[in-house]
Amino acid sequence: MLLEETEAFVRSRFESDPSGHDWWHIFRVRELALQIAKSEGADLFLVELSALLHDVDDWKLSNEDLGEQKAKQWLLQNNTDEDTIERVCAIIEGVSYKGAGVDTATNDLECKVLQDADRLDAIGAIGIARAFAYGGSRGRVLYHPDIKPVNHSDFEEYKKSKGTTVNHFYEKLLRLKELMQTQTGKMLADKRHEFMLLFLKQFYEEWPVTR
Repeated sequence: MLLEETEAFVRSRFESDPSGHDWWHIFRVRELALQIAKSEGADLFLVELSALLHDVDDWKLSNEDLGEQKAKQWLLQNNTDEDTIERVCAIIEGVSYKGAGVDTATNDLECKVLQDADRLDAIGAIGIARAFAYGGSRGRVLYHPDIKPVNHSDFEEYKKSKGTTVNHFYEKLLRLKELMQTQTGKMLADKRHEFMLLFLKQFYEEWPVTR
């Protein structure tokens, strides 16, 4: 019952999101997370519940600094036991990429699974589409040859970044393959990573030489 009610809650919040973090992103992450969880022997209930709630408090989607508050409030409202709330909130907290200079590795299997699933949806063909959707929703420049990628040293620097969408490939997306933490995630990342390299090659071929 909790999973069904959480799905309805999350779907109502993200149905119309234009930034690439819509309901279908959450749907895909849940499916990927369950696929990885089954292969890696993770707790399916915790993985699915965390996948459904993983963007509820995402800093990119809100100007509020609420940490895990909305997810925690939802679970409390639904009389979820304390241990489950603690585990889900900890898993969610560990999912996000926080910049190239920030270590987000974890020893928590369920967090590894969800982190890999979320990052898989950020790469490949869908990841490319989502990157440009997010950039457009934030008014970011598509590409500028004079604006170079930044190797963000901490989370605050990464959050404040206003770089181009193409730079985002070098600042995050092309790094994710090497950051996968499960064997299943690593296997699934290979093809998606190669597709991004092909896309960038074609992109630069079509971009006129700067005068």
